[in-house]
Amino acid sequence: MISPQRRREIVDALRRGTVPQRGLSAFAVGTERFAEALDDDLRNVAAGGSGFKAVRGEYGSGKTFAVRWLAERARIAGFATAEVQISEGETPLHHLQTVYRRLCERLTTTDAAGGALRTVVDSWLFALHDDAVAGGADPDDEAAVGRAVDALAESRLGSVATQAPALAAVLRAYRCALAADDAPLAEGLLAWLGGQPHVAASIKRAGGIRGDLDHDGAMAFLAGLLSILRGAGYAGLVLVLDEVETLQRVRSDVRDRALNALRQFIDEVDQGRYPGLYLVITGTPAFYDGPQGVTRLPPLAQRLHTDFTTDARFDSPRAIQLRLRGFDVDGLREVGARVRDLYAEGSTAPERIAERCDDGYLASLAGAVTGDLGGKVGVAPRVFLKKLVGDILDRVDQFDDFDPRRDYKLTITDGELTDIERNARAATNVDEIDLDLDP
Repeated sequence: MISPQRRREIVDALRRGTVPQRGLSAFAVGTERFAEALDDDLRNVAAGGSGFKAVRGEYGSGKTFAVRWLAERARIAGFATAEVQISEGETPLHHLQTVYRRLCERLTTTDAAGGALRTVVDSWLFALHDDAVAGGADPDDEAAVGRAVDALAESRLGSVATQAPALAAVLRAYRCALAADDAPLAEGLLAWLGGQPHVAASIKRAGGIRGDLDHDGAMAFLAGLLSILRGAGYAGLVLVLDEVETLQRVRSDVRDRALNALRQFIDEVDQGRYPGLYLVITGTPAFYDGPQGVTRLPPLAQRLHTDFTTDARFDSPRAIQLRLRGFDVDGLREVGARVRDLYAEGSTAPERIAERCDDGYLASLAGAVTGDLGGKVGVAPRVFLKKLVGDILDRVDQFDDFDPRRDYKLTITDGELTDIERNARAATNVDEIDLDLDP
């Protein structure tokens, strides 16, 4: 049974036309075929391994939904997660220090939905304190306990502390700031630890650190963060790099640097540099197979190659790429039924909702939305669920005499559609589809 708060979060997100952050298993359709293989991957990562997966699908096939479903599943299994949207302006992939910063900003656990870095670091230091006392440090001698904690921290960071001595230094300074109740200093040091730029020079001097994190420093800090997560009791980290296909729309030199950064990152994961990390990327088939994507860098293309020449029914969920099949009209009806039932659980009129939004009506609505979008089922799920919740279920719930078969006429305006949805709606042949061409 899902909680009323979680149910409201899901319904509110669907009403806005967005993918909910949590509770996705309540209406997931089509992801169950991946569950066993992904759970096996997560068990391997939790045991000290690392892993990588590429999710492949056209717009509307459910890539963001699938990775959020995976992240939620991972958090239930004890992982922390972070979802980072790749974009040229906000988070360019070839600036991995920026990716690391976004990761820290969006670090999520079962207890904290984003911004969980402080919680994780504090939990780690608390565990080190307990271990220091258990190891013989006098709990009444704060200085002795502090020295023991610092020694344990450096020991457990292992080779990371050698490669990135600033990490151990800032953690020592952060612990001292907490002990001295110096909140501004502690916050500033934590910001620097999370890769934030423009940290005050006075904060850096107090921490014995200089400058901002660069590419190499950020990746060393990622390895340190994985050690901290394990020490704080987490199984590892699932890092999602979403919308990697946006690389196709940047300048060719920027694209080539980004693709090479991705190749290096994947290779380092494969070589075991990041134990406890499960890296997931998402992209369209054009990104994986097209001339402006992965194929521009043959070593990366070789690493990601997956044979999709067989029927999609026989796709292996153990493969490096997972192909999302997208929805057909029956799939839309099924997910609509799950959302309807979820909505009805929190409604004062569940019987009326069940009667007036039965499966037959949902199938008709799915067909109507798909038809209005040029028959492109793949781009229909977001609009379908938005209309179902905001235009139909809300009205059936609130008005006794509202009957969607009689009182509702589907209207979809261009203003409520994304560019891709508008193109699908307007196009009657391939020559009418707007394309982003490489400059």
